[in-house]
Amino acid sequence: MTENSAYEVVVVGGGAAGLSAALVLGRCRRRTLVVDAGEPRNAPSAHMHGYLSRDGMSPAEFLAVGREEIARYGVELVRDRVVDAAGEEGGDFTVVLAGGRTVRARQLVIATGVKDELPPLPGLAERFGRDVVHCPYCHGWEFRDLPTGVLATSPLSVHQALMVTQWSKDVRLFLHELSESGLTDEDLRRLAAAGVTVVPGEVAQVVVTDDRLTGIRLTDGTLHDREVLYTAPRAVPGNGLLARLGAQLRETPFGSYPVIDERGLTTVPGLWAAGNASGFAEQVVNAASRGYRAGAAINAELLMAGLGVSAP
Repeated sequence: MTENSAYEVVVVGGGAAGLSAALVLGRCRRRTLVVDAGEPRNAPSAHMHGYLSRDGMSPAEFLAVGREEIARYGVELVRDRVVDAAGEEGGDFTVVLAGGRTVRARQLVIATGVKDELPPLPGLAERFGRDVVHCPYCHGWEFRDLPTGVLATSPLSVHQALMVTQWSKDVRLFLHELSESGLTDEDLRRLAAAGVTVVPGEVAQVVVTDDRLTGIRLTDGTLHDREVLYTAPRAVPGNGLLARLGAQLRETPFGSYPVIDERGLTTVPGLWAAGNASGFAEQVVNAASRGYRAGAAINAELLMAGLGVSAP
């Protein structure tokens, strides 16, 4: 392995968390490589929201600006995919890329996020990120006061429907494959108090007219006029590398995520997780914060290791 293949830090994932960690490390003069497969979770969305000073910016523009910023500090970014990684004797990591390149890292950041698996409903995937959405904090303002639907995917969808009433008072919860008996008396009481109409029966399709959502059709043919539909995709964490490297994972209702400390360090020395790779509910601003925290902690670890002492 050549000297050019040795890095102080390799960051796997070039989203908000990975770029933020890389920015900190670049400014700390750490030789850093970002490996980005180019599959951001929020790619279907035209805009992102709730990030102070970046509200309304497109995800693509946000990432483009981030890539320009890390380049100023000598951070290398390669468009590739990590296919394997292993710990070496002495604590370093060997990272193998799909393109055939193998690199070494003293510290390794996993910022591979999650993927959303949508219910297999005709028309749903094509509208996702447009008028089929999942997060009211991300999209609620834009769809305020519109006839709104919530497609149930689990009993947790009751909470989603209640949340949505903050932005619309015309909300219908489509139970879809969830039976009415799956709702508790307390669920029904809260839904009624919030003014949510519960619609039993399986949904057949999302109806689109002139490139906009106009309704939800049930299998019995009933059509409900709706202009926005919320649903909760199944989150599939990008935890393959973490598991392969021996990081301890914890089970949650939203998948398996690594056990980390407050800085993002996993149970494997030198192995870090940031952004949605570390937890399900990290919005872009939170993911960037996680990346920043990990980057600063890694710099301290490397500094103290060079001095022969442990980081505080």
